[in-house]
Amino acid sequence: MKGKLIVIDGTDGAGKTTQINLLSRWLKEKKIAYEVISFPRYGQNQYAKLVKKYLEGEYGSINKVDSYKISKFYAGDRLLAKPLIEKWLSRGKLVLANRYVSSNKAHMGANLPAKEREKFFKWLDKLEYETNGIPKEDLTILLDVDPKVGQKNVLSKQKPDLHEDSLAHLEQANKIYLQLSGAEPNWQVVNCMQNGQMRSKEDIHREIMNILNSKIF
Repeated sequence: MKGKLIVIDGTDGAGKTTQINLLSRWLKEKKIAYEVISFPRYGQNQYAKLVKKYLEGEYGSINKVDSYKISKFYAGDRLLAKPLIEKWLSRGKLVLANRYVSSNKAHMGANLPAKEREKFFKWLDKLEYETNGIPKEDLTILLDVDPKVGQKNVLSKQKPDLHEDSLAHLEQANKIYLQLSGAEPNWQVVNCMQNGQMRSKEDIHREIMNILNSKIF
């Protein structure tokens, strides 16, 4: 039986890594074979190195960069991961991806005028899924967090990168994520906020487990 590719996505500080760690523990307890992959894969290839340079501001300010050029860096990183993901899926494993093509659409789309985004999304889909032939995700779970709260979460832990440092960018990216969730198939949105505060990681985890139980298992 072919495995499933599950994407956990959302803006910076949404808790993607935390939720993937909790899911990993849950899957292990259920004795379900799984693998985890996080993008960008820093330190593993030249493309990820270029992404890092972009996020460190070496290609200019966030509103001046070429979204198409930068997207090719991210796409190259995913292309190099293609054989590994395909191997896991062929062995029937559940693959958890921390970010995927959806992340590129949201963050690179945020750098473009609204009227140009649809053209960009179509170009990116063709590059990633047709030209490069990377596996199509079976389910995308969007962690919807107030960008102000997400940015605060990031700033409390580390020096922000180009995306994290701009609240305007995070807000625009979050809007695009929500638009994608309504337009793309197989998306589920988890509202991580309650009364202006972030829900507990355990509460969010329970909702994600319920989604997987209803959509995958």
